[in-house]
Amino acid sequence: MQNQYTLKDIVEIKGIGLHSGNEVILKLKPAPINSGITFYRTDINSHPIPAKYSSVIDTRNCTCVGIDSSNIVSTIEHLMAVLYILGIDNLDIEINNQETPILDGSGVEFLKILQSKELVSQEAPKKYLKVKKEITYTDENNNTITLSPSDKLEICFDIDFPSPIVGHQNFTGEITKDTFAKEIAPCRTFCEKYQVDYLKSIGLIKGGSLENAVVLDGDKILNEEGFRVENECVNHKVLDTVGDLYTSGYYILAKVVANKTGHRHNNEILKLLFASTDNYELI
Repeated sequence: MQNQYTLKDIVEIKGIGLHSGNEVILKLKPAPINSGITFYRTDINSHPIPAKYSSVIDTRNCTCVGIDSSNIVSTIEHLMAVLYILGIDNLDIEINNQETPILDGSGVEFLKILQSKELVSQEAPKKYLKVKKEITYTDENNNTITLSPSDKLEICFDIDFPSPIVGHQNFTGEITKDTFAKEIAPCRTFCEKYQVDYLKSIGLIKGGSLENAVVLDGDKILNEEGFRVENECVNHKVLDTVGDLYTSGYYILAKVVANKTGHRHNNEILKLLFASTDNYELI
């Protein structure tokens, strides 16, 4: 049985908020056993925000946790995915804005920073959750996500996009440290140019650029370097899914089959999972 882990020392990460364009400073601090991942807004007088599925208040374009509309932290999924893969169980995260830094739009910068830091083993066992029976969430467009029993976390994800440069993509595999580092962490947020133009016109993504997203325009990629890895778009969706599943507060052992789903679906399947103790066992 593995122990829980936290950071040995405080780690500071600076970057730009995707929507505000303002500088964001994260301070990741060691935290006690069984406390999980908790955000603290330092720019306002606020209550702590657990990084839990039950605290998710918005899933449009990102995963946003909060106590109310004035005390939120958005775009937590990339950081959460990295904390999951590194086995970091307990952290107090101070943040001076309402959104985590977007960095390069993927998880690779968080991974590079945190995998170089020393972790401390804590005197408590890691929290594993094993799915016992198949559960499925289906939305109004018949897009589905299913959890079924497995002894590991494995994901099968399919997307279909009208963009000819994306089209149908699939990821199928176990989520291991090696696979995550090579195939998942480097994969950036992606969008169409018309979406960027619209969001900028209404005052959003002030910090968005070709430095932190893959931007598609018809059959072209506007980023000079092109894609980083094969099937980068679907692999980014896997990155999001790993981060969202960690808001369960557990290392989930399950086979995840997802078809054209996103943050909303990830949150809804966790709600269904925890709706009955018949669905899982804690090990």
